[in-house]
Amino acid sequence: MARGIELLRAFKPQDRWLSHGEIVRRTALPRATVSRLTFTLTALGYLQHRDEVGEYALSPAVLGLGFAMLGNFDIARIARPTLQALADRCKAAVSLGARHNLEMIYVAHCRSTARLILGLDVGARLPLARTAMGRAVMCATPKIERELLLESIASAEGDGWPPLSRRLTEVQAQFDARGFVTTEGEWDPAISAAAVPVNLGDGRTLLGLSVGGASTWLNGSFLHDEVGPLLVSAAAEIVAAIHAADWKN
Repeated sequence: MARGIELLRAFKPQDRWLSHGEIVRRTALPRATVSRLTFTLTALGYLQHRDEVGEYALSPAVLGLGFAMLGNFDIARIARPTLQALADRCKAAVSLGARHNLEMIYVAHCRSTARLILGLDVGARLPLARTAMGRAVMCATPKIERELLLESIASAEGDGWPPLSRRLTEVQAQFDARGFVTTEGEWDPAISAAAVPVNLGDGRTLLGLSVGGASTWLNGSFLHDEVGPLLVSAAAEIVAAIHAADWKN
């Protein structure tokens, strides 16, 4: 089951069809294992197969699983008015995400109608250690768990870890001082963002809330002195709304 899920995760938002060989490369699974898994997943209706070229694509059945989960994830519904108000005020994109391993997954997303807006949406995956949303969640993660996360990131980054480690130390200091984190052109040269954790308490899922957009718009004092504090207030508003609705994780 675990390998089948990893195979499905090999498909990224920009992908439509992947060859057998590309799936092998992305999953690092043996070719015979990929053959068995793709056969089973196709038979179950989670993959489509173009036999003439040997390529596979995700089927609508996978989308159905995602929407079934989101339909039961009431936090997105509860948070949406706050997300949209923040997006309109900042003239940017606002996203709510949850961590899965070393990635953040968007579970809710709202856009402003103004300026250049990020083309990401619900279900998008972003790197935990290199995005504002991921870093905000890391900063609020309990120390022991955070240290384990840093070990995993160090292993995944290899030679890129020393400079990233220094940057994450700076990010933690920023969070401790101001309650939010920022990135300016780090994950993508054209994109800046600010983010905060959304801590629901009682051991429930720690979420990340971010405002992202073009670096030409989100920068300097606007990003640090306006957007950041607005995010802190929005996170508190979302937590209060969830507690008022008595939402259970």
